[in-house]
Amino acid sequence: MDVKADGETLTLEDVAAVARDQAKAVVPRDARSRISQSRRTLEGILKDGGTVYGVNTGFGVLADTPVNKEEGLELQRRIVRSHAAGVGDPLPPEAVRAAMLLSINTFSKGHSAVRTKLVDQLLRMLNGGVTPVVRSIGSLGASGDLAPLADIAMVITGKGEALDGDGQVITGAKALRDADLEPLELALKEGIALINGTQVMTGIGTLALLDMAQLLRTELVATAVVADALGARRDAYDPRVFEVRPYKGARVSARVLRLLLEGGDLDGFIEKRVQDAYSIRCAPQVVGAAWDATAWVRSQLEIEVNSAGDNPLVFPDEGDHIQGGNFHGQPVAQVLDLLAIVAADVATLSERHTNRLMNPALSGLPAFLAKDPGLDSGLMISQYTAAALVEEMRALARPASVNNASTSADQEDHVSMGMHAALKARRSVEALRSVLAIELMAGIQALDFRAPKRPAGPVAAVYNLVRRVVPFYGDDRPLGDDVARMTELVRLGEVVRVVERAAREPLGW
Repeated sequence: MDVKADGETLTLEDVAAVARDQAKAVVPRDARSRISQSRRTLEGILKDGGTVYGVNTGFGVLADTPVNKEEGLELQRRIVRSHAAGVGDPLPPEAVRAAMLLSINTFSKGHSAVRTKLVDQLLRMLNGGVTPVVRSIGSLGASGDLAPLADIAMVITGKGEALDGDGQVITGAKALRDADLEPLELALKEGIALINGTQVMTGIGTLALLDMAQLLRTELVATAVVADALGARRDAYDPRVFEVRPYKGARVSARVLRLLLEGGDLDGFIEKRVQDAYSIRCAPQVVGAAWDATAWVRSQLEIEVNSAGDNPLVFPDEGDHIQGGNFHGQPVAQVLDLLAIVAADVATLSERHTNRLMNPALSGLPAFLAKDPGLDSGLMISQYTAAALVEEMRALARPASVNNASTSADQEDHVSMGMHAALKARRSVEALRSVLAIELMAGIQALDFRAPKRPAGPVAAVYNLVRRVVPFYGDDRPLGDDVARMTELVRLGEVVRVVERAAREPLGW
């Protein structure tokens, strides 16, 4: 099904469908009408002698410098070229595609005063698989993602670099030719419209958030596996506990754990234990807090993907334009900082679960879940890997949005660092995926040592899935291969899907 980029109704799942699954985007007729109307409004303002920032003035600290009509078109070309100053590793294609879709959606709101011809160029590039090479470092999230968006704009005009169908770097001109497209000459206002906005940080953040939502479900599954393997008590998840402190995320998490731990022989089988360690007993409170935080992140990104982040903004109904600051990335930067914090917190919970399984004094299981402790090291070093990832995530959890750098001769004297927040959030989510994979591997290995006692039904479903991919760890073998296969299983969402089928209801909200 096509995704409607109408400036009003785009969902985060729509962004992922286009960015990752190559769904086609369309701009509906009413959005095209708004785009055309905003363009006519700008042309009317200019005809009447109005001063419009970035159209007949310079940029940044040069905003008070007039630019005559003959220089206006050259100004649009030059701003794109001068702002394509990024360095570092290219962003993944899915992030670039997300940003392209968000640019189209922003223009469809009808406040950017670009031509429908420009929107159609972006649309055909997106649907035709033309993916610009966008360098990851260069944006401070001040006037939005200037440098990364300029990389996209360069390809629109037949410059810059792009990826071919095999992922090889080719010139922007060749990429357009291969898609039967011609380079587009930018009209007045279009250069600045293309490079102003938060589309890159928002696109990266949207994909990271959706991945995080899946990983929270995965962590509940992993917690259930570990709780069963440790013979944990179930009364900590009693609904009455969460009625007297009714955070929604905690209530949902406890309900999921009750669902996953129903049945089997391992419910509190260590009778002398009055209560379990915090990492087991308080898991609903910890994962629940993560649920509630990510719900806030989602609510903010849902606003941003359907917002006008351009400058200046044109208001056709009033025949007016305003120099504003909607390109400032602070609303996005703050919530993506929160996403990185949440990922680190969940990772610490997961790593503690793995540690308890490894320690025979805490688990009653063989040391490091080895078949022959001493001769074999078992899963010992996988916990080192988890701990190393958690340490990286703690560093990434330091907020970027509290930092500042004054640029453009102090005209842009407060910046959001939103791109940094987005990159940190994306890396944190990637790291969390591997931490959870290690926890699941350890939990499943521990269940083997509990036989003939039977795990709960949904936990048994996870066991069967994992054992098809990662066999029992007997004689020592390279663990990195197992972790990689398990991480891919988590990434594909198979862990959550198999449990939802076994439990016969969705996990989470």
